[in-house]
Amino acid sequence: MNSKKSYPIALSIAGSDSSGGAGIQADIKTFSALGVYGATAITAITAQNTLGVHSQLAIDPQMVYDQICAVVDDLHPQVVKIGMLSNEGIVRAVAEALRKYQLPVILDPVIISTSGHRLLSEDAQEVLKHKLLPLSTLVTPNIPEMSTLTAMPLATFEDKERAAQHLMQYGATSVLLKGGHEEGDTKSDILFSMSPSGVQSTIFSSQTIQTRNTHGTGCTLSAAIAAFMARGLSVGDAVAEGKHYVTEAILSGADVSMGNGFGPVNHGFNPLKMVANERK
Repeated sequence: MNSKKSYPIALSIAGSDSSGGAGIQADIKTFSALGVYGATAITAITAQNTLGVHSQLAIDPQMVYDQICAVVDDLHPQVVKIGMLSNEGIVRAVAEALRKYQLPVILDPVIISTSGHRLLSEDAQEVLKHKLLPLSTLVTPNIPEMSTLTAMPLATFEDKERAAQHLMQYGATSVLLKGGHEEGDTKSDILFSMSPSGVQSTIFSSQTIQTRNTHGTGCTLSAAIAAFMARGLSVGDAVAEGKHYVTEAILSGADVSMGNGFGPVNHGFNPLKMVANERK
């Protein structure tokens, strides 16, 4: 039977986390929990756990390129999420592959792990700005990543807006600046989007959750946004729904003991059914 139905599909281009809390593993769990079929292109293998990254091994750039093309040419995902890229060769391979396709791209610029392990080489940072930002529908840096990418102050709202505009000058359509590293009882993420009338901003705030189980929250958020976009939501609505999902995932796993360091969130706290829809 030649069915005209298909699942919503998202492709994750990222590294593998052996502890299962972040990277490719977190992305697949998130896609599945939100009713989306997940495909992958693995960029690196890491040896890590809740205490940090012990070592990493980058995949050959040609193999990364081949994985992307194999998935997109056959499965036709609705959206692509990019995480850890490791080195300059992989950044160039990903950009070369994605230039062939007209797909929404969510770029999570993974640079340094929470434990301080560098996950993107310094020379690759500049290539990422010039090659991948122009292809990005949404970029999702946290405060340290934004500081590293822009070398600009981020003390005030105006500082953050200028930094977001700096990234958008490279071609990114929107920037979600994540505020999880900031102090206080409330954490706020700010979505900056380019419009005909200039830069618009939307603030998403939530109460700070007291828990050590925050490993992989950045990966999970970008994957959740990608999943909701694959289901047909706009960028703004996908960010709002993705933020809600991550907050609930943290709350649901806040009192669970996993490992001796920063444990994972509860990706599967309330999974949605994966439903096939008519192909467009």
